[in-house]
Amino acid sequence: MAGPGRRIRTLPTELNKVCPDEGDGYPVYSRNYYDLDMVPNLRRSNSAFSKGKRRAHFTPGTNEKENLSSWIPENIQKKECVYFIESSQMSDSGKMACECGYLREQHSEEAIKPAMFQGKEWDPRKHVQEMPTDAFGDISFTGLGQKVGKYVRVSNSTHPRVIYQLMTQQWGLDIPNLLISVTGGAKNFNMKLRLKNIFRRGLVKVAQTTGAWIITGGSHAGVMKQVGEAVRDFSMSSGYKGEIVTIGIATWGTVYNRSSLICPMGSFPAEYVLDEETQGNLSCLDSNHSHFILVDDGTHGKYGVEIPLRTRLEKFISEQTKVKEGVAIKIPIVCVVLEGGPGTLDTIYNAITNGTPCVIVEGSGRVADVIAQVANLPSPKISISLIQKKLSTFFKDGYEQFTERKIVEWTKKIQDIVRNRQLLTIFREGKDGQQDVDVAILQAMLKASRYRDHFGRENWDHQLKLAVAWNRVDIARSEIFTDDHEWKPSDLHPMMAAALIANKPDFVKLFLEHGVRLKEFVTWDALIYLYENMAASSIFHAKLQKVLLEEKERSAFSKVPKVQLYHVSQVLRELLGDFTQQLYPKPKNTDRHRLSIAVPHIKLNVQGVSLRSLYKRSAGRVTFTMDPVRDLLIWAIVQSRKELADIIWAQSQDCIAAALACSKMLKELSKEENDTDSTEEMLALAEEYESRAIGVFTECYRKDEERAQKLLIRVSDAWGKTTCLQLALEAKNMNFVSHGGIQAFLTNVWWGKLSVDNGICRVILCMLFFPLLYTGLITFREKRLQPMSCLNRFRAFFTAPVVIFHLNILSYFTFLCLFAYVLMIDFQSTPSWREYVIYFWLFSLVCEETRQLFYDPDGFGLVKMASLYLNDFWNRLDVCAILIFIAGLTCRWIPATLYPGRIILSLAFIIFCLRLMHIFTISKTLGPKIIIVKRMMKDVFFFLFLLAVWVVSFGVAKQAILIHNEKRVDWIFRGVVYHSYLTIFGQIPSYIDGVNFSLDQCSPNGTDPYKPKCPEYKGQPIFPEWLTIILLCLYLLFTNILLLNLLIAMFNYTFQQVQEHTDQIWKFQRHDLIEEYHGRPPAPPPFILLNHLQLFVKRVILRKPATRHKQLKEKLEKNEEAALLSWEMYMKENYLHIQQCQRKQNTEQKIRDIAERVDTLTEMMDLDQVKRTGLVEQKLAYLEEQMFQFAKGLRWVVRSLSNSGFGSEEDVPIIVPSKAPEMKEAHADEVPESFHTLYHVSARNLLYPSSPAVRFPVPDEKVPWEVEFEIYNPPFYSTERQENAVPGGLRDSLENLSRISFNSMDGEINRQSFHGTYVVEDGLPLNPMGRTGLRGLGILRFFGPNHALHPVVTRWRRNVDGSICRKSVKKILEVLVVKFPFSDHWALPGGSLEPGEALPQKLKRILRREFWPQFQKLLNQGTEVYKGYVDDPRNTDNAWIETVAINVHFEDQNDVEMKRMNSFLQGCDLEVIVRWQVVDKRIPLYVNHKELLQKASLLLGAYY
Repeated sequence: MAGPGRRIRTLPTELNKVCPDEGDGYPVYSRNYYDLDMVPNLRRSNSAFSKGKRRAHFTPGTNEKENLSSWIPENIQKKECVYFIESSQMSDSGKMACECGYLREQHSEEAIKPAMFQGKEWDPRKHVQEMPTDAFGDISFTGLGQKVGKYVRVSNSTHPRVIYQLMTQQWGLDIPNLLISVTGGAKNFNMKLRLKNIFRRGLVKVAQTTGAWIITGGSHAGVMKQVGEAVRDFSMSSGYKGEIVTIGIATWGTVYNRSSLICPMGSFPAEYVLDEETQGNLSCLDSNHSHFILVDDGTHGKYGVEIPLRTRLEKFISEQTKVKEGVAIKIPIVCVVLEGGPGTLDTIYNAITNGTPCVIVEGSGRVADVIAQVANLPSPKISISLIQKKLSTFFKDGYEQFTERKIVEWTKKIQDIVRNRQLLTIFREGKDGQQDVDVAILQAMLKASRYRDHFGRENWDHQLKLAVAWNRVDIARSEIFTDDHEWKPSDLHPMMAAALIANKPDFVKLFLEHGVRLKEFVTWDALIYLYENMAASSIFHAKLQKVLLEEKERSAFSKVPKVQLYHVSQVLRELLGDFTQQLYPKPKNTDRHRLSIAVPHIKLNVQGVSLRSLYKRSAGRVTFTMDPVRDLLIWAIVQSRKELADIIWAQSQDCIAAALACSKMLKELSKEENDTDSTEEMLALAEEYESRAIGVFTECYRKDEERAQKLLIRVSDAWGKTTCLQLALEAKNMNFVSHGGIQAFLTNVWWGKLSVDNGICRVILCMLFFPLLYTGLITFREKRLQPMSCLNRFRAFFTAPVVIFHLNILSYFTFLCLFAYVLMIDFQSTPSWREYVIYFWLFSLVCEETRQLFYDPDGFGLVKMASLYLNDFWNRLDVCAILIFIAGLTCRWIPATLYPGRIILSLAFIIFCLRLMHIFTISKTLGPKIIIVKRMMKDVFFFLFLLAVWVVSFGVAKQAILIHNEKRVDWIFRGVVYHSYLTIFGQIPSYIDGVNFSLDQCSPNGTDPYKPKCPEYKGQPIFPEWLTIILLCLYLLFTNILLLNLLIAMFNYTFQQVQEHTDQIWKFQRHDLIEEYHGRPPAPPPFILLNHLQLFVKRVILRKPATRHKQLKEKLEKNEEAALLSWEMYMKENYLHIQQCQRKQNTEQKIRDIAERVDTLTEMMDLDQVKRTGLVEQKLAYLEEQMFQFAKGLRWVVRSLSNSGFGSEEDVPIIVPSKAPEMKEAHADEVPESFHTLYHVSARNLLYPSSPAVRFPVPDEKVPWEVEFEIYNPPFYSTERQENAVPGGLRDSLENLSRISFNSMDGEINRQSFHGTYVVEDGLPLNPMGRTGLRGLGILRFFGPNHALHPVVTRWRRNVDGSICRKSVKKILEVLVVKFPFSDHWALPGGSLEPGEALPQKLKRILRREFWPQFQKLLNQGTEVYKGYVDDPRNTDNAWIETVAINVHFEDQNDVEMKRMNSFLQGCDLEVIVRWQVVDKRIPLYVNHKELLQKASLLLGAYY
């Protein structure tokens, strides 16, 4: 970035303006910032804000302010120059400045006083100290809306853990699923409009869909401005409710107007002015970022201060693990590069070195385009001359600043970047099938993961975890589920559970497409796990917790018991209804063992339970559920997860029952939902599942009516031994019940064995004269009943529900007529025979009601049956009539209460007459009208509350005004309620005024019990006519006109509402009547007592259980049921196919499809135009290249002619001017072909391991010593460390260099190379493989070759039966690997050899001493795999490593020596980990060790 700029420092007076409550200064802390070796003890926050979600766009409350104001200064520091030392350079304003960049006035008084440091060199380690930060809080950009961000000023030595805690706990940010670090040009640059739009759209899309954090430099310029505008445009154009987290990490000393951010107690908010015109060399913060971390090193105007802290913070975040919704992933990080200069190249190089994938946007300019142009070339082809040419092309005017050393350094770095192709992704507009940046970013992450070393299938698991966490099923389809890896269904089970919990239906569908079988996935433990992690906001979860608390209270547990399936079953029975049985019965042993195996290579832990452990059980111990599809469907539907439920329902077999059960559960849950929107969604989903049941049943009915009707009455074991018809009735699915097929079934049930073509008149005739049955007047459905001589005709006729119904009607009318006759004509003090007949008749009715109460074919129990019985309105009416009749009968037998008994019996008669309405429900005409009457009765009930208010208010006022001190209660009631009520109907009391009043109609003193008391009386009655008349008029106005019309309107609404669905309601209601008479004894009362006697003998004496008639509930045989369900599933597939076709044929869908096709076509045309433009650019570049070569040729011709004497030097024209500095050209075509071989790569890494040394950059073409490299000037480095040296071990030094004998045995030290004689120059040996960029010993011990030994111990991998495992025909090896403490890599068991020793020290650490001689024998018998140079990052120009790799292979699994070796492993160092590992090309070993292993595999002909 830019150099020094304007110097701004907040004075104490300025501080008082910002925070007037603060003092004039701060204490000076003497602590040096280099003393911060460990993270300080962070003060934990108890604020709810630190644990909750971030409250975006709102000013924090008082508690949150206090929390931040206390926590941040205690844990976060700033830096300040505490000693003023005058700088040789003046400030921009011409004033004296300190070496830190701040003016004298901007230092504290303590910083200016000391004179002992004047004139001395300014040292930040001494002159800059840390103190509590004074700039934090909320930031609001003046004039740019209401958006409020967060900011904090931090020291550049702050530990990343502190900042991470600030962001996640204090600021309340969600832990990200992805970290996107955007880097590039810090100055404004031009991009093509289309590329800019693609970048903005893609960046925001990936951040939104994956829940990523975007980290930039935070300033309002360059790439940071592009990111900010992308976020702004997305927020303004979309309905996205959340906030895209955009974190700007900038240098505090380069922020313009930063004085407005200073307030020691925090600013809530700080008003920041974005002023680009007067910012000078400083930078303004970007208003579209949500968070700012301002890094302070105590200086002013110095750019790049934030880079080290940003790097550490990004690395720290990427090492954190996020656990969410069943998936635990380490937060991945990706670097996105636009344009950029030298600093950007360093960022890319560091990112690639640290294993961070990078996405380079081609076409954005400068560094990005240079790398993109050479990314597809092999490293040897990337020469210095090529990079020089690209720099001149893309940097133009800035190319003059590149020196020869700089170009060499760029060449080396670009070669190293391109060499790691797995971490490099080039986004090319319209090429490689890429259309969006978001796809390129996610592809880069997966590509990096795919090529990362790993054990087993950890790599693929990690990729899938990332895709699920990002919720990008498109990436999973294109990048993960490919031919490169074959997924076993069992491998997908953990991620299937995670996708279910996270409500990601696209992934569930994807996993089902790739072989996941629900029968294998849904185990008992897996289902419990799903219920343990269901959405806490769902009603079902609350009901389940209530069940657990109730069990805790009953059992007196100290803790709430864990969720078990029988708890779930209790809640489900509440939703489905008590007519169902428990779906998950309570097991006898609830404490059964649950195995939990931790799997180290994939962590999907939630609440301490390992997802993978649910499936890592032996086959005999896994408990599978009866119907896994049903179980998952219930789990999804009770959480109202529509998409998941749709996918699972499509897999179901008993689909009609499943759809009806879903409808029932959703309707029950909607009754307890408080949120209106959620209630409407549940009801809409319930209607959708009802329509699905109708659709499937329609398909079945069209195909086969008989089998479809059998589906209705089939007992479904999966749904609590209920039937589809029963589920529909309980859920009040009127549309389903009113379906023609179901009504046809009910009609068949109603007519029994009679033909439905028989008329009612013929049935009644045969009822009255049963011999007509044998005349052919009645026809039967069954052919065996057609013959005239059939004796079963009588039984078939009189057991038909329609006949039973009409017989009961006839009986009931007879009962009512006889009852009325007795009440009106024959009610004597001594009962007549007719009255005894009534009693006997009623007794038969009581017996029938008792039979209905105790009739329990499903085994529900008496309590449940009583509940079901009383739930029916008509049953309650029957009970009421019988009880009143019994009360009247009791009074009737007592002579003193004979008259009251007759009154009570008269009331019972009224109720018995009302019971007739139930009989009329079978009528298509009267049935709906009865329903309307029932609904209107509810309206009248609520209307009476309104009416009572007016009646009572007017009655009390009238009584109080006209009548004085009436004490008779009955006349008070008459005056207040009765007369007021009659007034509504026109019967106005005569005493309301004096016009019609007569003293004969009242009692003056209220002594006559048959007359009301006269109005206020003083010789003559007093009538306040003016008041009572007004009250009467108002009363009649509101009651007669308003309330009665309101009642009429309510009746009208009810009538229209029922009338619209008359047919459906009638069809739904008629089922109850049909079911009642279908199970009723055939004889009518009172002859029904004969049937009751028969039932009593059968049930009580013979103890035969009750059975339900097969016509309404039938238990099928297993084979028949399986065939029926398979047929139903086939019909369901037809239904889904038809639905899909109808959606495609829908007009709106066609319009959407056409619009998508037009958009796709337009995009393809744009891409085609881009490709054509790119082709033209390529041709122009080719022509430019040809012109350049032609100009070179002409220049050579001119020079040759000039040297030959043709013309003078002055006459030579300048053909191709060059702005590049003079340097010797070395083109790829001038280098011998043999030099294109990569000699060593790791040995040329710029950063030397375990040291601060940095190598001189050596490009590939300059590695050989034979190639001239004039500017080669590597640093000299030899470590003085002694702690790693073996006690008593030797080590070379420059002092004893003259006594060393190279290329020979130097005492016990072998200085001979396996590659022959090496060159010794200036007393130092030269690396036989070429330059490394570093001279000296480095961290090695000897100049010249340092010998090592690496045993490659292998055996065959075998199956359980002992056979050798194979892959791609080849046998699979296992190799012995070791991991030492403080190392991230596994290694072969070997290492450097001590002089005179036969075994390496590292090998001795893993073998016990008694086995060393035997292992030496094994090595002597082994096969030499490799002998020679090792490409190791510790190598230098003068010291290198050479090794001998010997393969020790055990062919037999029962090899005695192998068993002995295994028993002697893990010798003296218990911290060393040793294991046998399957050989694969992605095994996480050191690079040079992998090469040795590959050679051993090739030698044995094994898979690699």
